[in-house]
Amino acid sequence: MVAYMGVLVGIGVYFSRKNNSAEDFFVAGKRVVWWAAGLSIFSKMLSAITYLSIPAKAYATNWTWFIFNMTIPIMAPVIIYCFLPFYRRLGITSIYEYLEMRFSTGLRKLGSASFAIFQLARMGIVILLPALALSSVTGWDVIYCIIAMGVLSTIYTVLGGIEAVIWTDVIQTIVLVGGALVAFFVIVGEVDGGFSAIIETASRQGKFEMVNTDLSFVSGIDTIWVIIIGGIFAQILSYGTDQAVVQRYLTTATEKEAAKAIWTNSALSVPLSVLFFGVGTALFVFFQQQPVNLEPISKIDQIFPHFILHQMPAGLAGLVIAGVFAAAMSSLDSSMHSIATAFTTDFLSKDRDSKSLLKLAKRITLILGVLGTVSAIYIASQDSKNLWDTLMGYVGLILGTLGGLFTLAIFTNRTASVHAWTGVIVAAAVLYYVKFHTNAHTLTIGAVGTVTCFLSGWIASLIIPAKTKNLDGLTWTKLNHN
Repeated sequence: MVAYMGVLVGIGVYFSRKNNSAEDFFVAGKRVVWWAAGLSIFSKMLSAITYLSIPAKAYATNWTWFIFNMTIPIMAPVIIYCFLPFYRRLGITSIYEYLEMRFSTGLRKLGSASFAIFQLARMGIVILLPALALSSVTGWDVIYCIIAMGVLSTIYTVLGGIEAVIWTDVIQTIVLVGGALVAFFVIVGEVDGGFSAIIETASRQGKFEMVNTDLSFVSGIDTIWVIIIGGIFAQILSYGTDQAVVQRYLTTATEKEAAKAIWTNSALSVPLSVLFFGVGTALFVFFQQQPVNLEPISKIDQIFPHFILHQMPAGLAGLVIAGVFAAAMSSLDSSMHSIATAFTTDFLSKDRDSKSLLKLAKRITLILGVLGTVSAIYIASQDSKNLWDTLMGYVGLILGTLGGLFTLAIFTNRTASVHAWTGVIVAAAVLYYVKFHTNAHTLTIGAVGTVTCFLSGWIASLIIPAKTKNLDGLTWTKLNHN
């Protein structure tokens, strides 16, 4: 583990020599190879929370949520052909610059600020939950686990910028996938009857079921309709309007290579989803055969760490622990760097040259690393997770409108700033009602926000007269598709 940490810091030091401008720090001078960008996208999307929760979900229920991950390759062409061209051809660093070009400065700052606040609030949880898992497995104090992850990821992100983030993500993808593979084969080896017994037992007990056709959209009932609709809109929000993901698209040399990066992530998402769901199903069969080995656990998400701690050989357990560690830092470095990029570009870049902007971005990244680490320690010590969840819930009302705001910008020609603001306000109000006064499934939030913002903004454009900007290259119909 110490050697692994040393490698990550070494990467940051190495790429610090290439950070001579703000462009180097933000988009790596557009010199990242497509496959590395693709692995980085995958690593960013697979947080440590997901690394632990997917096996837990498969253990406790079935494979229904596997279909959610299947929407990633389904939506890849939409992202590549409908969103990517605008981000690549307009020469932007923050995706919220596009909102200013299309609508107004106010909407740019709203989008950027809501993203930054949400990610900052999320950072504490992103560090804390895997730190709790690491603490239970290693015996280290949870505060030390938080500090180790926070300090290490902050060091290499500040030193090396996005290029260090991407290449550490590449290494961390290999580590986390390797850890999951090792865990799977160890579990299979511990099951009486091996792989065939897992398939037979799980099939007999419905653990591979994926489709619930009930026409329900309420919380707690994972129907096929909720999973597909929620998955489609979740991918639009994640891959089309999330600065942390889109920033990877901007680091490749060409738009074509950025598309390859998106396809790389999509190609990995399906087989590796099979792996993580397979780990959970194998755990179910193992503990069913050997219930004496299952000690009481407070949360189902602890089932994978419990197996690592009590059943895996020490050396192999270390690799799986490194996988959890890697997944956590990949999410953390992405949050830090993307917030710094958006905040610096959208709020502080005016009248600053590239050198001063670079220094400012590094300082902000350092401050963010400290804030994220301290917030995780605070949540851990005060047990104030509910406060953070509430904060994220309110900020998420604005984030939930971003899908509609970007689709409104891209796919309509008659909408102006006043119509977009109307869409945002109406969508935020509807989302507030849906989130806090109905029993709607969590996965429907993104769909409700996107559709409401788009429709209300478009309808407003039919009622409220307003002059639009020159839209050449700013909407789908005005884009050169050659």
